[in-house]
Amino acid sequence: MNTATTATAASGRRSSIKWILMLGALAALPAITTDMYLPSLPAVAQDLEATQAAAQFTMSGMLIGAGVGQLVIGPFSDRFGRRLPLLIGISLHVVTSILCSVTPDIASLIGLRVCQGFFNAAASVVAIAVIRDRFVGSDAARLLSRLMLVIGVAPLFAPTIGQAIAGAWQWRAVFYALALIGLALVLIVWRFMPESLPREQRRSGAPRQVAGGYLALLRDRHFMALAVIPGLGLAVIMSYVVGSPFVFQDEYGLSQGQFAAVFAVNGAAIVGSAQLNAALVRRAAPIRVLRVAVIVQLVCALVLLGIVLTGFGGIVGLVAGLWLVLGTQGMIPANASVLALHNYGHMAGTAAAVIGALQSGVAGVVSPFVGLLGGDSLAMVCVMLTVVVLTLVVLAAGTPAYRKGGWRERDGMDPGPTATASETEEREAEQVEVQGPDQRS
Repeated sequence: MNTATTATAASGRRSSIKWILMLGALAALPAITTDMYLPSLPAVAQDLEATQAAAQFTMSGMLIGAGVGQLVIGPFSDRFGRRLPLLIGISLHVVTSILCSVTPDIASLIGLRVCQGFFNAAASVVAIAVIRDRFVGSDAARLLSRLMLVIGVAPLFAPTIGQAIAGAWQWRAVFYALALIGLALVLIVWRFMPESLPREQRRSGAPRQVAGGYLALLRDRHFMALAVIPGLGLAVIMSYVVGSPFVFQDEYGLSQGQFAAVFAVNGAAIVGSAQLNAALVRRAAPIRVLRVAVIVQLVCALVLLGIVLTGFGGIVGLVAGLWLVLGTQGMIPANASVLALHNYGHMAGTAAAVIGALQSGVAGVVSPFVGLLGGDSLAMVCVMLTVVVLTLVVLAAGTPAYRKGGWRERDGMDPGPTATASETEEREAEQVEVQGPDQRS
């Protein structure tokens, strides 16, 4: 390899790392907003004289707001480009964070958290759309998996940082920290993130075209099945997230510091499996990894239920079971998202918005059931298991994933790990032009 080739390869690696770090930081904003606040849930319930379920809804409400926000911001980003909605959304995240810090009661905090979720949805939906703007196929799956390494830093360190901030200045100070993080992201986007959607590729943004785009996506049952799987995956995680402070601190008597350590261990499981996924999609198509991972997760969830029912291993057994279930999660959303987006490069923002809205909306609707069912370890695990079962049903019934030879022949969405980006784009253009997105089945 000559010097010029070596220099080009090194430059490409540096550029890839830059995009991973930048998009990862953006995509991690909702997770950071959730996880830094997480250890403060019991204190919020006590300080604002609220029930456990109401305190948990300050997290679920943020997810519901994010779901609605992505449906609005996705088409907006297809019309005006990626940078403008990103800068507006994160700036308003800063404003709502400051308002959350001075809220007088639980009702206003829930309302502000819904707004906060709406605005910082810009970070996650634009991050996914930018990936689709620049990458396709297995390359996109690998990048999404690498992003999980950056996103995974949130559950590893955010609860510890949030606990330290709340311990020193009480829980309201956590929102000042979130405002500072938002300001830092605004500066990073303004200085380092170029526009990834050229003007000639932007959609008009007319209401009829936006509605037509959403209608086309809703009519594509394979897209919808794949798009809802990341939402079910986040529902698994959020059922654990909203239940874990009360399970570990109230039921098992852990301190806030011990809880943060346990949370970090389980966060490492998600990060590790995401990196395993990045390696696997180099050798196997994303759909193959997805359909195996879902079955493995179901087996692990059944083992976890057995541990909770029998008390086997005490808290160590519970943590180990959760680690196994969460450890398979990193191999599910990235692959499902890439497959869902594959045929919609011409409207990536809108398609990413549907995926993101389902992700936040499904998780926001499902996670409160942990508190409503009692908030203990059995309630948490039962909700998680139910969602895992639904994931398998959706994948099996809504796609040809488990039908022999069905995927490649019916949808052309499995280009294989060795297909180049240009080859994949050519197939995609052929399908959109000749068939249209609604005629593939």
